[in-house]
Amino acid sequence: MPVETFSGPAGEIIHIVSQPPPALPDVARRDLELAWEAAGAAPIPAATRVFHFPNPPSAPVELRVTDADAAAWVAALERERGISNLYNVSLCLRFLALVALMAQAGWAREWFALDRAGATLRPELLQAAALVRLNATGDFDETALRALLPAPWSAKSE
Repeated sequence: MPVETFSGPAGEIIHIVSQPPPALPDVARRDLELAWEAAGAAPIPAATRVFHFPNPPSAPVELRVTDADAAAWVAALERERGISNLYNVSLCLRFLALVALMAQAGWAREWFALDRAGATLRPELLQAAALVRLNATGDFDETALRALLPAPWSAKSE
């Protein structure tokens, strides 16, 4: 079974994933766009999510989604697509990594726009996020992501 899901003792939802994040598949850019739309719909409060990944030869990796907004986004993606297969886990992790990138990486600001209606992402950023390999903790390798973006991109915000 690629993904097993069950309720934890504190009410959290636990996903046991059979592959580590770097082994998860690429996703289609359109699926990432649809995930963005699903997560942007009216959020419903959701339980903490915990993803467990194998990480041989080291200890397993645990990704805890404790932020209320992020947990609601994961729940929205689960309602829309399910999180019962590796593709959808990859889609979920890529969505979360994209949000983190937008919040934390100054260089990425030229690849999206924020306004009262929400965020508008450039197709190039969505395509790169859909294709870049995830690291062991389920995040983007920013160097690899940037390599997938068309040149020249501005480095003035670094």
